[in-house]
Amino acid sequence: MYRTHTCGQLRLENAGQEVTLAGWVQKSRKLGGMTFIDLRDRYGITQLVIDASAPAELLDTAGSVGREWVLQVTGKVIERQSKNPKLPTGDIEIAVSGIKVLNKAMTPPFTIEDVSDGGEELRAKYRYLDLRRNPLQRALFLRHKIAHEVRNYLDSQNFLEIETPYLIKSTPEGARDFVVPSRMNPGQFYALPQSPQTFKQLLMVAGYDRYFQIVRCFRDEDLRADRQPEFTQIDCEMSFVEQEDVLGTFEGMMRTLFRNVLNVEIPNPIPRMSWYDAMDFYGSDKPDIRFGMKINEITDLVQGHGFSVFDSVEYVGAISVEGAAAYTRKQIDELTEWVKRPQVGAKGLVYIKLNEDGSIKSSVDKFYTPEQLQAVADRLGAAKGDMMLVLCGPKRKTQTMLGVLRIEMGNRLGLRDPFNFAPLWVVDFPLLEWDDETQRFYAMHHPFTAPKPEHLELFYSDRKEDLEKVCANAYDFVLNGTELGGGSIRIHEADVQQRMFEVLGISREDAEYKFGFIINAFKFGAPPHGGLAFGFDRVCALFGGQETIRDYIAFPKNNQGRDVMIDSPSYIDQEQMDELFLNSTAERK
Repeated sequence: MYRTHTCGQLRLENAGQEVTLAGWVQKSRKLGGMTFIDLRDRYGITQLVIDASAPAELLDTAGSVGREWVLQVTGKVIERQSKNPKLPTGDIEIAVSGIKVLNKAMTPPFTIEDVSDGGEELRAKYRYLDLRRNPLQRALFLRHKIAHEVRNYLDSQNFLEIETPYLIKSTPEGARDFVVPSRMNPGQFYALPQSPQTFKQLLMVAGYDRYFQIVRCFRDEDLRADRQPEFTQIDCEMSFVEQEDVLGTFEGMMRTLFRNVLNVEIPNPIPRMSWYDAMDFYGSDKPDIRFGMKINEITDLVQGHGFSVFDSVEYVGAISVEGAAAYTRKQIDELTEWVKRPQVGAKGLVYIKLNEDGSIKSSVDKFYTPEQLQAVADRLGAAKGDMMLVLCGPKRKTQTMLGVLRIEMGNRLGLRDPFNFAPLWVVDFPLLEWDDETQRFYAMHHPFTAPKPEHLELFYSDRKEDLEKVCANAYDFVLNGTELGGGSIRIHEADVQQRMFEVLGISREDAEYKFGFIINAFKFGAPPHGGLAFGFDRVCALFGGQETIRDYIAFPKNNQGRDVMIDSPSYIDQEQMDELFLNSTAERK
């Protein structure tokens, strides 16, 4: 054996034992005639000591090793004279009697420490070295732990883990597909699945009433901190269920994860909020409810007083920021410029201060009396020392801008503690959303989401205003302002599914070509069914107190969708191109 113990295993009760360890050199130092080496593996660090009286060959070997060399050492566990309370192994050290160099190492391009001196791009290039650092090891251990608990819980609920294909058919709607050319079928392409949606529904038709999969999914879309081109879902589907059954099952799963992984209890039951309330009061369909600062409409209070900016718009809304009346003019100007950024999109910002002395100061003082401004403060529940921030414009756009501003003020005021968990179900989404540019409806979730049974009459209407009122039998699980999971009760009747394609502008021929297999399957006795998919990477990141998912993926891509470690994507040679019947006009760099 290369080792009898790991580098994080030995304690004072092991004193006197002869042991063998193997690992990487964290650091080496000489003090007087003594040589000390910190040996590291994924379990921890153990200090090695080589006495000046050791044989010359041992001293020479110990003196030559460098950072990240791979060693095998033998020796006796002894009590340390100078203990290190920061290490679990800090009460002992190994009096080394033998060292074998298993592999030498070049000096790494950055320090393998909790806080490294390497930049993000450099560490991505040498990801296999970055993964040796404790923060990333803890992240991947957390990922493993969550996956283990998910499987245990779903198994206890009679779910079967079933794999579905990665090479499938490209379908419309949603993000762009990644496509794979087929050598055996010239000119034809597979698509990589954005989710196993149709396959899990087919499994319900097949009678496997509880399915799950921790599955890789692929979407060709612009990237950000919580998005990767390849990502992992906890994908689940259930037959003979209504919305309450699905929500109850997965509340149980999340409660189990919080309890067993973080030793945290979350509310029981988890609060629920309609999509309409989420947009009206938080400006987001994934509201962060850890703090207040709700959006309030004040259109009726501020229009008709001669201020043309407010008088000419559909909607005026405001938030009240606790303690912000102390903001200086410079700070307010900076905040005004912040809301004008393209990421927010506001044309300007109006403020109303409720000063500690009871006076009111506003950027629109000449249009409103103190009594009129106090009425705004009363509606927002503002107190002395608070400042109200006002935006206006089209209703949904303005609410969204206020939602972004609310999150920014929450960040500035330190109200978004990553380890204060506030889960929420958002329900009653619109089934459809209208796009003015293309003059057509799109599915808010996906084309297989069922309308609320009570809205079926509206769903079959030809009037645009009726279709906009149809609610989906859909739900999202939101945690701390992040959508962790989403799902719905599915359409299980062929005629309802055909109507959905019709509303989305998908012709019968196109629907038959792209979805004929599932439409036909519904004709053979499809049960009522529904499901939910959690973003596994996002769950891991939020449980770890982070917003970015990259540290919780062993080998992630950067913001350009590149793996800089293996230099991918890359060009393929002309012979491969010809074999796949491909032509490219892209210039090789």
